[in-house]
Amino acid sequence: MKKLKIIKKKNSGRDNSGQVVVRHQGGQHKRYLRTIDFRRDKLGVSGRVVSIEYDPNRSADIALVQYADGEKRYILKPEGLKLNTVIVSGKIDIDPKIGNAMPLELMPLGTIVHSVELTPGKGAQLARSAGTSAVVTAKEEGMVHLKLPSGEMRRVRVGCFATVGQLGNIEWKNEVFGTAGRKVRMGIRPSVRGVAQNPRSHPHGGGEGRSGIGMSTPKTFYGRPAVGKTRKKGKYSDKYIITRRKK
Repeated sequence: MKKLKIIKKKNSGRDNSGQVVVRHQGGQHKRYLRTIDFRRDKLGVSGRVVSIEYDPNRSADIALVQYADGEKRYILKPEGLKLNTVIVSGKIDIDPKIGNAMPLELMPLGTIVHSVELTPGKGAQLARSAGTSAVVTAKEEGMVHLKLPSGEMRRVRVGCFATVGQLGNIEWKNEVFGTAGRKVRMGIRPSVRGVAQNPRSHPHGGGEGRSGIGMSTPKTFYGRPAVGKTRKKGKYSDKYIITRRKK
């Protein structure tokens, strides 16, 4: 739908001075950015799925929903959501069926959800990629325990919204891209191994012939540890994590 699309501005990983600040970005094909409704804040107004579309900016497919008042919005399409299905979001008396959005406190234990908020009203941040989902496992002291796709167990506030169901396009993870050219058109530039570079370009660089990295532990391009526990110590969200993600 035209009103929900804007031309995506390209920056190719560069800042306002033209310097590369994010490597391996650039060469992206011109595309439209679809405005996705991550908040699902049209409470109590039912909507009907009028089309299912491809979105080049994400791995999951999207669905165009036309609400009873005539407004149209894009949402992420969960697996099993079909054309002409009626969905709704709200805080009371909402049936936990695929495509409906509601606070986590209304979800029965064992419900599979996606597009989970971390702050009430901010919009979905967790489980937004193709085929991903989280599971409601427990509720206590104003928090809901979620098992995330990474294996992490995390506490989330009961007032945070989530959408019922697993996101569609599950087979995306098995996609073989085939050529470097296809990746470039997606906006992903080639990556070069650190050991193949010179010492000024990467901590692993230098040496004669096929030498190793020359250090006890691998480093990133910026000299930080690349393996092991790399999460920032004392991060604000540590208190919400019950079990760490799988390595």
